[in-house]
Amino acid sequence: MVVSQRGAGPGERTVVVKESGNTRAPRLRTLTRALPVTPAVVILVLFLAGPIAYCAYIAFTDLQLTGQAESSFTGFDNFRTAFKDDAFLNAVWLTLVFTFLSSIVGQNTLGLALAALMQRASKPIRTLTGGIVVTAWVLPEVVAGFLLYAFFRREGTLNAILDWLHLPSQNWLFTLPILAVSFANVWRGTAFSMLVYSAALNEIPKEITEAAEVDGAGGWRRMWHITLPMIRRSIGTNLMLNTLQTLSVFGLIWVMTRGGPGNRSQTLPLFMYEQAFQKSMIGYGTAVALLLLVVGSLFSLVYLRLLRTEV
Repeated sequence: MVVSQRGAGPGERTVVVKESGNTRAPRLRTLTRALPVTPAVVILVLFLAGPIAYCAYIAFTDLQLTGQAESSFTGFDNFRTAFKDDAFLNAVWLTLVFTFLSSIVGQNTLGLALAALMQRASKPIRTLTGGIVVTAWVLPEVVAGFLLYAFFRREGTLNAILDWLHLPSQNWLFTLPILAVSFANVWRGTAFSMLVYSAALNEIPKEITEAAEVDGAGGWRRMWHITLPMIRRSIGTNLMLNTLQTLSVFGLIWVMTRGGPGNRSQTLPLFMYEQAFQKSMIGYGTAVALLLLVVGSLFSLVYLRLLRTEV
């Protein structure tokens, strides 16, 4: 680039900018900067984008696991079948209920409450509470499922406690299966929310909360008008990650109820598994998986929109 100056009159100056014809240097610098991330991009394309694209193709075919020589392209038939299937619509509803109860309400609210209480607790209490909550989080999903199955079953721990208190007991996995698996997911996943909110609360300047306390603001008013607005971005991030994780929960529900009794706790991952691997309809099951991906994407767009909105 060449810059020259020349006078155009008394007290005036004209700047003339001439672009050089050599644009190879910027392009070379761009390629050099992109070179270190090239292996990562190639791996993502091969092991993430590639399988997703192949699954998207399978969703439009009648591919079966057994008893079929070759598949054929069927267009949107699998999706039309899904939206006419009462079992699929029931799975969508139960997935939304399970996500709302165990993620948006359960893990998010309980994690924030534990983080706020642990800030005021003594060090031994914080250590004990954090150890118990994190232990539930690090347990493998199948192990956690067996523990909660033993807790909720007819002869389990919960009914033993209720009998000791002379309160009515029941078979929770039969009468309230979706509530039982929702509670199990809350028990297992609250630790993540607690850790996120603990880090966010520690970033709030103590001078602000102390000034509000001096001005006479109670605990609830400080929480509503100071704490929540200041950790809004952490709330949005936590909700997005928790929701996406909850939408894909399979092992916990499978171990506890296998989607039963009937289909009263059959969420979309279990319905997808049943169609693809138990009924051998890979194309239809993949179409359901693609719809589940769309549901997760919609939740992500909502949360990202909230994160971009300024308070």
